[in-house]
Amino acid sequence: MRWILFDYGNVLSLAQPAAEAEAMARAVGADPAAFLRGYWEHRLEFDRGSLTPAEYWAGAAGRPVSGADLDRLIAMDVASWSHPDEGSLAILRELLEQGRDVALLSNAPACVADGLDKLPWVAAIPRRYYSARLGLVKPDPRIYAHVAAELAADPADVLFVDDRADNVAGARDAGMRAVQYTDAAALRAFLESGGG
Repeated sequence: MRWILFDYGNVLSLAQPAAEAEAMARAVGADPAAFLRGYWEHRLEFDRGSLTPAEYWAGAAGRPVSGADLDRLIAMDVASWSHPDEGSLAILRELLEQGRDVALLSNAPACVADGLDKLPWVAAIPRRYYSARLGLVKPDPRIYAHVAAELAADPADVLFVDDRADNVAGARDAGMRAVQYTDAAALRAFLESGGG
């Protein structure tokens, strides 16, 4: 494999803590259950860049959100996805130290991507691609084809690592090799067995 292409959420980062999602709801006086439904119902369009932050957060909160409330929600959202998975980050660091070609592909709104790019373990990845900046979302095979072209790589020379089966299938449909991430130990075993 020439390139190893990592997903971000639930691969390089841990899952969003429920307590932090609930704190976002409380910050705007919303019912946590209703807020969480809205958060996920509209998320893919936010990831695609089809919704502005104000539009997205109004859908989650059930009311218009602007000014300081909007800034607070964006900051809390970025923070909720900023808990590193130390096991996968150890693999990432080793790959970078070995001079391997590593890139990132994540479904993320532009405002979240801006925040993630400031995290040291993300900034260490030289090539980073986010759905909102491309106007495409996983698992659409076009996003993988776009990234392969940006990397000047044959899709067959890219190994994609993602926790979601549908995203893995989309990458395979685009001609990439792909593995579903379950935990760092399994990924390490896969790579050491010649998978990467």
